Amino acid sequence: MSKLGDLGARLHRGEVGYDFIGNRKIWYGLSILITITAIVALAVRGLNMGIEFQGGAVFTTPKSEVSVSQAQEYAEEASGHDAIVQQLGNGSLRIQVGGLDTAQSDQVRSELAKDLNVPEDKIAAELVGPSWGEQIATKAWTGLGVFMILVVIYLAIAFEWRMAVAALIALIHDLTITVGIYSLVGFEVTVGTVIGLLTILGYSLYDTVVVFDSLKEQTKDITKQTRFTYSELANRSINGTLVRSINTTVVALLPVAGLLFIGGGVLGAGMLNDISLSLFVGLAAGAYSSIFIATPLVADLKEREPAIKALKKRILVKRAGAAAKGESADGTDGAYADDAETAVVGQRASRRGRAQEHRG
Repeated sequence: MSKLGDLGARLHRGEVGYDFIGNRKIWYGLSILITITAIVALAVRGLNMGIEFQGGAVFTTPKSEVSVSQAQEYAEEASGHDAIVQQLGNGSLRIQVGGLDTAQSDQVRSELAKDLNVPEDKIAAELVGPSWGEQIATKAWTGLGVFMILVVIYLAIAFEWRMAVAALIALIHDLTITVGIYSLVGFEVTVGTVIGLLTILGYSLYDTVVVFDSLKEQTKDITKQTRFTYSELANRSINGTLVRSINTTVVALLPVAGLLFIGGGVLGAGMLNDISLSLFVGLAAGAYSSIFIATPLVADLKEREPAIKALKKRILVKRAGAAAKGESADGTDGAYADDAETAVVGQRASRRGRAQEHRG
């Protein structure tokens, strides 16, 4: 068995683990910091909206020896507007200029033909009106709203409302981080970006639901026992599905990274590149939120319930009494100690081995 597979098996059995729930304030603080940074970036820098949303013209030239920077200078001089120039895989150039109407587009096309020393009829021009982008944006917001409502309803029925709230917060967290990175770096927002943003919600929700399903199973009839608190079982659920979540994310990120870095570099920018860019950022944020945000939030909400709060109090009292008597909390030598450690963190096997050697 590979080392990763062995680690996954040990995590699933609870032999090793990391205290995600116990350290949740660190992850909350990190997420709040990133979210504030994203909001400030949006407020100060805004988003670099693509031509589909602001209107303008897109010119595609034949293969040319003119550099991207030189072509950008030519386009801005001819139009009087900012231009975005991208070199495609076959050596041709894609020039976007916002705020042009039909007459201005024809004039810019003529000027570009002279500057680039290519026949005017070889330059393809496409005029885009801002109303089309507005329609796409409106439909995207509508689809996002419907998706969020359906997610909350489904999770509330399949699990409980606390999990629905936690999943919703995690989804908003992922979208905010992704949009914030677009603003900070200045990536152009296109229709492909919108498609990518809507797609990452499904990936993020998948990982979250996997952990929630494990948590639901482990906390069934939780108040009928006095060995584990809700937070400890929540921590077990995260550790038990950790390797699966990592594998799922890596497998999803690899082809997206191929599209983004290899496809974008070889084939040039375009719709495919825009989709893969938002997917790459969003998938990474979704993997983070499903592990560090969603389940810890559920544990926080659940621990406020009177029954769960009373259970935790009974468990802590029982453990304190057992520790004072030098025996396990359930009255059997070592049986509880092993399980209690399993719910949290540490190299338990090695510690037990050293303890046995010391007693021997």
